[in-house]
Amino acid sequence: MTNEEILGVTVLNSWKLVISRFYKTLSELSDEQLQRQVAPGKNRVLYLLGHLTATHDRMLPLLALGDRLHPELDETYITNPDRALGDPLSAVELRRAWAEVNNKLTAAFEKFTLNDWLQKHTAVSDGEFLKDPTRNRLAVVISRTGHASYHSGQAVFAKWDIEK
Repeated sequence: MTNEEILGVTVLNSWKLVISRFYKTLSELSDEQLQRQVAPGKNRVLYLLGHLTATHDRMLPLLALGDRLHPELDETYITNPDRALGDPLSAVELRRAWAEVNNKLTAAFEKFTLNDWLQKHTAVSDGEFLKDPTRNRLAVVISRTGHASYHSGQAVFAKWDIEK
């Protein structure tokens, strides 16, 4: 394996690990348990699921991978805090949306070459990208992987609190 291949595989494996850990945590919680807050006065696990689904859905056009699948989630899970609006999807539907979005992203990432990873994302102009080539797809995926890992940890904490 070349250094370029190792870089791509490393990023892909990190992404897959975080996504699979969150999926595992979700699979161990009932729809009713998803309504639990991760801590008193904090977001529900369902809100975290919606938030991550909407955030990852936004990655599709950001990384030039196609149109969004679930823009209807933004107002509830990105624009507003938890419980400000009703949930637009049931827990079952939101779980499906999570899988759909992340399966599409992962399938695209699995095909990326190093050159694909280092392409600019769509929120940066050509001129800005020339000045700062680190504003690329790789940086977006690394950032979103960390974001998902953070919220995954919150969900694990909520699961642990439920099991006590």
